[in-house]
Amino acid sequence: MRFPVTIRHRASSAKIYAPAGKFAYYRVAYATAGKRRMQTFAAYSDAKTAAERIVRELANGSQAAALNASQSRDALTAFERLDGYFKSKGKRVSLNTAVADYLDAVGRLNVPLSAAVTGYLNTVATVKRVDLAAAVKEFVDGREAETKSVNGKRPELSKNYFQITKLWLGWFEKTFPATAVCDLTKEHLDKFMAGRSHLAAKSKNHLRATVKMFLNWCIKKDYLPANHRLLDASGMKRQKADSGETDFYRPAELQAMLDAADDTMRPIIALQGLAGIRLQEAQRLTWQDVFGTAEHIAISATKSKTRSRRLVEICPALAAWIEPYRQHEGALWTQSRDTYHAAFVELRESLKIPARKNGLRHAFCTYHFALHGNENLTAAQAGNSPSVIHQAYKGLATKAEAEKWFKVLPPKAAKNVIALKAAGLTQ
Repeated sequence: MRFPVTIRHRASSAKIYAPAGKFAYYRVAYATAGKRRMQTFAAYSDAKTAAERIVRELANGSQAAALNASQSRDALTAFERLDGYFKSKGKRVSLNTAVADYLDAVGRLNVPLSAAVTGYLNTVATVKRVDLAAAVKEFVDGREAETKSVNGKRPELSKNYFQITKLWLGWFEKTFPATAVCDLTKEHLDKFMAGRSHLAAKSKNHLRATVKMFLNWCIKKDYLPANHRLLDASGMKRQKADSGETDFYRPAELQAMLDAADDTMRPIIALQGLAGIRLQEAQRLTWQDVFGTAEHIAISATKSKTRSRRLVEICPALAAWIEPYRQHEGALWTQSRDTYHAAFVELRESLKIPARKNGLRHAFCTYHFALHGNENLTAAQAGNSPSVIHQAYKGLATKAEAEKWFKVLPPKAAKNVIALKAAGLTQ
């Protein structure tokens, strides 16, 4: 047999070379994809079988012959893994796509791809598919527990705030029945806010804040991806709310209400109007809070709206109104807030006094600032910020009008005012 032996199939050919010198293997040489390839075999029969297979593949247009034995094994292993991926995930991925995506990923990373994937999975949670109505119920139920007092301490949430939150989120979930939280889009939020056109701008902003609070909770529960961008919806942009004019009661109106109020309502009205104490704070107080600290009312952190303690100075007029209650014990108000509101409306309407929202506290802040000209002093008394006092109450009343407000006294207390001042209770 004369070497090299040429093996042909149609226009394709390969040559078999005999062992030479110290190289004891037969070599099969052929050209594919513009390159010369070489494979080695220990026996001539194996070399001939391989050469015949190669020329047939080349004649049929196959590029498999371009692979050496190691590459062929790698290719077969890769195809087996791609087939296993298809069987487990139901998705087909070509070998070319798999290699291209892998090389693109590792080319942009400074760590091995497996390490990057592990880190990603440790920081990015898998989103759970939960119906919006079920998520709202879970959120509301969790917050309801925070309205309960534990060991006599003040609840984390007021029942009034909880009820408003529950109402608003009820509107939200009923707008999109049979919708998963993770399926919400910016269009959903735009539609929801468009349906709230009856609300004032300030109320809409509170509603937006409630929805945002719920969506942030959904992220923590893995019901919504952290990069959801729902808050980019046009309907979620805060509106500039027109605060309107600050309305407040006048001295004659305060005098009429205090004179006509019953013994349970009178101290609550007096504390709001003459000390600037918020209604919800006043209704949490005990008589020990009122009379336990000389010349001041102690509002503890558990009873303050801002959850920070403050001492409120008792002016002479307030001292005159609360003096008859000095021997009282327990809570100032033992009924519900709704009961107070209903009784106050009845009292005000019986006196033909117009409704002024939060008018007693607004009156205190207005007149106290007008009397002292010091927003820091008024803010400390009212438990507010100096900037709010300056912005909301500056220039609403004269000093003369303020003096009238703080001289609203019980019918028989006029003679006691001098004695009260002498005792150190100053404005």
